[in-house]
Amino acid sequence: MKCIVQKFGGSSVADIDKIKLIANKIAKTKEEGYNIAVVVSAIGKTTNQLIEMARQISSNPPKREIDMLLSTGERTTMALLCIALNELGIEAVSLTGSQAGIVTNDVHNDAKVIEVRPFRVQDEMERGKIVVVGGFQGVSYRRDITTLGRGGSDTTAVALAAALNAEKCEIYSDVPGVYSADPSIVAAAEHLPEISYQQMQEMSLAGAKVMNAVAIQFAKEANIAIYARSTFEPGKETIIRRMPSGATKGVKAVVSELEIARIKLSGLAAEDKFKELLLHFKNNQISLKELNYFTDSENKTNISFIISYSNIYGWEKIKEQLGLKYPEFIQIEETLSAISLIGEGLTNDVDILNDTISYLEQNQIKIFGIATTSFRISLLIERKKIKDAVKLCHKKWLE
Repeated sequence: MKCIVQKFGGSSVADIDKIKLIANKIAKTKEEGYNIAVVVSAIGKTTNQLIEMARQISSNPPKREIDMLLSTGERTTMALLCIALNELGIEAVSLTGSQAGIVTNDVHNDAKVIEVRPFRVQDEMERGKIVVVGGFQGVSYRRDITTLGRGGSDTTAVALAAALNAEKCEIYSDVPGVYSADPSIVAAAEHLPEISYQQMQEMSLAGAKVMNAVAIQFAKEANIAIYARSTFEPGKETIIRRMPSGATKGVKAVVSELEIARIKLSGLAAEDKFKELLLHFKNNQISLKELNYFTDSENKTNISFIISYSNIYGWEKIKEQLGLKYPEFIQIEETLSAISLIGEGLTNDVDILNDTISYLEQNQIKIFGIATTSFRISLLIERKKIKDAVKLCHKKWLE
């Protein structure tokens, strides 16, 4: 029997009435002759509420206990959805990430899926049941509960789809797919009917919250098409899939990321301090990006990189520790944000970068840093001007 995986985000399961509607939607898909695995997020803002409860006790709570706490959100949703499905006369069983065979490394708060063993999921499907899996969570080889970081339910869904050799993976949220910009910032943002894995991955890494970058990587490796849809407004969708090279040249989207910090180190001993810093980040499970490293004519090493801190638990405490440990070497800037142009072959056309810089500067928006990949141009600007910059770049390249 054909198999599909459906994932429903927090806004889709925000209350009991919506959970009942979701149950009816799943039931209709079952009637079409599919085996179904459903991945769910925590209800509404539950995850944020649980984090806030922990922060009322500690500014830097133990990461293992945060994972144990946060995993309860998805468990609540999956049990309620199964109750709703059974009430409709459809057999359903809820499974935690560990019961579903989501095996991760031994990292808390941002674990990586290293293997999916879907035997229990397949057994329950063989019995005709709908399987509802708690997203965002897995189990480490040490048998500890782990969570997969922001957007981790997407990763659960796509990884499970790959392991089940599913026909497709449907991601449901409160928006009908992917847009050329955040519609809450740019009224003229256009819906994108399809987008390549690479472009979607770059959008996610640059701050777009529609899909998780790790999930896209799973889909790309397994060549599974992802259908991003609105739960309650059917009609539009964005298909994320492999596309021919050159089919999507030029700027296709403008993305921004607010909560970033630029960290700079300089001096004769900066290289050694940087090695210490990398170990410190590893211990605190902090990733860095946009690394720049060079030695000047006076043999001084200059290093800079970006940290996305919106989902780093205890960031204020970590930042304070860095300032105390490296007062003579480190500088932390939190007044900047990043705007990114997403497309294919952007670095092959120097006019895109030149024209963007000139256009922003003409509108009194100063550039404080530039980074590029084959599918992205990112610019650092003052945080207070980020929305204006997004509107301007979208107008220039997409309207």
